[in-house]
Amino acid sequence: MLFERLRTIVYPVTDLAEGKVWWSQLLARAPYFDEPYYVGFDVNGYEVGLVPSTGDDGPTTYWRVPDADAAFTELLAAGAAAQEEPREVGGGIRSAAARDPSDNLVGVIHIPGETD
Repeated sequence: MLFERLRTIVYPVTDLAEGKVWWSQLLARAPYFDEPYYVGFDVNGYEVGLVPSTGDDGPTTYWRVPDADAAFTELLAAGAAAQEEPREVGGGIRSAAARDPSDNLVGVIHIPGETD
């Protein structure tokens, strides 16, 4: 099974600075990662991420996988439509996303060295 566990949810926000303040207050913690293109909060080993809104509808949930490229291929073989081709997002981390038959975004992410 390529899909190990849920890992990350990424919410698009219309104002990243405002979203960072709101989520910091809600989660009672500062983000561990804070850049103009992504803000990430560690919540007990899971990640809540914020990205500037691109007009996409709703959040993307990412499944942790041992191989993002293989998992993306598996999604497509199961009938999903490509949304975000596999790519490195920094530090060897690879992610991708596809739309399931109901048009939901399903993401996959591989984080080198991460184990339970």
